[in-house]
Amino acid sequence: MIDEILLDVEENMDQAVEVAKDNFAKIRTGQASAAMFANITVDYYGAPTALQALAAINVPEARTVMITPYDAGAKKDIETALRNSDMGINPSDDGNVLRVNMPQLTEERRRDYVKLAKQKAEDSRVTVRNMRRKGKDLIDAAVKDGEVGEDEGSRAEKDLDALTKKHVDAIDALLAHKESELLEV
Repeated sequence: MIDEILLDVEENMDQAVEVAKDNFAKIRTGQASAAMFANITVDYYGAPTALQALAAINVPEARTVMITPYDAGAKKDIETALRNSDMGINPSDDGNVLRVNMPQLTEERRRDYVKLAKQKAEDSRVTVRNMRRKGKDLIDAAVKDGEVGEDEGSRAEKDLDALTKKHVDAIDALLAHKESELLEV
């Protein structure tokens, strides 16, 4: 019973760390990456469609992204979606491909992205702590109902605290890496 609770809590905490990784990958740095375009949806024949489903995204240089549509008819829609995104980019049409030159980040913009990264990290930490609280409530209920002994419940809480610390530390490490990436000139 206790093992099931701890395993379930650990899986949820692992998911919170993965969400943090995904969120950090979407935050722009001075260098281009395909993950930056993960949230962009294109109005493709009236249906919102993910950009990755409509085009190949390549990064040939540090600050250049090439987007090659699978359907040439979707190029205008993709270009419109890129212009309307909150990324502040302006794609240029090279015939078959759209080129996006990522502008150099200003110091102020870098600081804004660091704040955003810290907020995303805090959201993930809150999720981990909520999973801990949920697990602790389940352990306390099991002890109260007499399904497990108090000693076993106490050990499980210590294991739960260790799991929480491990996952919060993982999120903090991801944040530190993203901060150094953002502040690197």
